[in-house]
Amino acid sequence: METTSRLGAQDPPGSSTAEGVPAARRTVDGYLRAPFPWYGLDEAFTGPRWLMQVGTAADGSVQHGSMGHGDEPSIKSDAAGGEKEHFAVVVTVASSPVRRTGDGTGVLDATTVSSAAWLAGSGLLACTWPAQLDHSLRDDWLNQQTETAFDLADDLAGPPWSELSLPVDGVPMPFHYRESEFGWVLAGSTGNEVHIGAYGRGMSAYGLGFSVVQDLGAYA
Repeated sequence: METTSRLGAQDPPGSSTAEGVPAARRTVDGYLRAPFPWYGLDEAFTGPRWLMQVGTAADGSVQHGSMGHGDEPSIKSDAAGGEKEHFAVVVTVASSPVRRTGDGTGVLDATTVSSAAWLAGSGLLACTWPAQLDHSLRDDWLNQQTETAFDLADDLAGPPWSELSLPVDGVPMPFHYRESEFGWVLAGSTGNEVHIGAYGRGMSAYGLGFSVVQDLGAYA
């Protein structure tokens, strides 16, 4: 699975970069640079939508990104507070073969459904803080759980995963699906040269549908 870096999408809305460009604008620009279509929940979802972050390769090309739906999740140590959140995040990952880096000094792994599953699994963990977990231990817990999410994503035929059929652009498509005490994770392909990962909490995955985002303004 390919390793990518995160590009400024976690700056608070309304803040500015060092260059004086509003952070929200910089985030939209990152999505606009992608050479592949973005996916989000289809028109059946009528709640809030928001941009999150894009990920880039070493040469700066956009490789993946996330779009949120529902309540914006917050990292909380209060379990009761987390249960009140209702959100689903859709991760779009460009389908790419094994290839050399832009500077020719290395090789990038192919991106697959497993790549989408790992990004979704680690995304869910990033907005999770189990009750009773001491602040000083969260980094260790997060590293351990992220490694577990990687192993799970690398074996989509394993016991934690089940099959789920959901519409993508109106056509039923197979997805790999798993649940945990922190929420749910799913991953599949679109037939449109991208893979989809998704994660959520407080919203059922069984009634979701995905479609190409026609207007980023609905998320900005």
